Amino acid sequence: MLELRHLHAWWGAAQVLFDVSLVVGSGEWVVLQGLNGAGKSSLLQTIMGLGPRSDCVLRYQNQSIADWPTHRRARFGLGYVPEDRRLFTALTVLENLQVAAHTRPAVGAPAQRQTPAQRLARVLELFPVLASMLQRPAAQMSGGEQQMLSLARTLMTGPTLLLLDEPCEGIAPVLVESIRDALLALRAQGISMLVAEQNAILAGCADRVITLSAGHIANPSTP
Repeated sequence: MLELRHLHAWWGAAQVLFDVSLVVGSGEWVVLQGLNGAGKSSLLQTIMGLGPRSDCVLRYQNQSIADWPTHRRARFGLGYVPEDRRLFTALTVLENLQVAAHTRPAVGAPAQRQTPAQRLARVLELFPVLASMLQRPAAQMSGGEQQMLSLARTLMTGPTLLLLDEPCEGIAPVLVESIRDALLALRAQGISMLVAEQNAILAGCADRVITLSAGHIANPSTP
């Protein structure tokens, strides 16, 4: 599904990723681990077409997408959940979800077969706690509830591969378990995931764990 080969990336003159290669298969859950500053966020941002200057081979669904802008990658099925969530805090939960529903999936994408109402019903089934706070401003949610909303909002775009940056950082253990259960349900539905996460609860559910160290893959035997 996703193939990344020989990625080199720079923030200005500083190189942050060195010859990184990885593959995420259809329906696979891959966890990306590493200390702060190892390059995990830079890697996810590069795949999404954000952030650092990069040079690589990047293919998704048998298409070369390295030169595609971010919005085209999103329409083609890449979904990105950033570490800082980037919610519209003045809008309600429902309004945040409706904004994302306006993303038009590319022709032939699975999400094209679903209406916005169907996508909304799906995310509320995954995160039932959000159903009781649809009219609540996002600013009045806890950190864990905001993380659920950020993930639900991305799911409203109909992705086939999720890129999640530290989804469990700084949230209560009971909500970590809720996020884990939602991700397990998504994998059962065929959604692929590349998750940058230190939490052992998510790593224990992964099909594979890739370790980044100072911008290099520390376990290069990983496919």
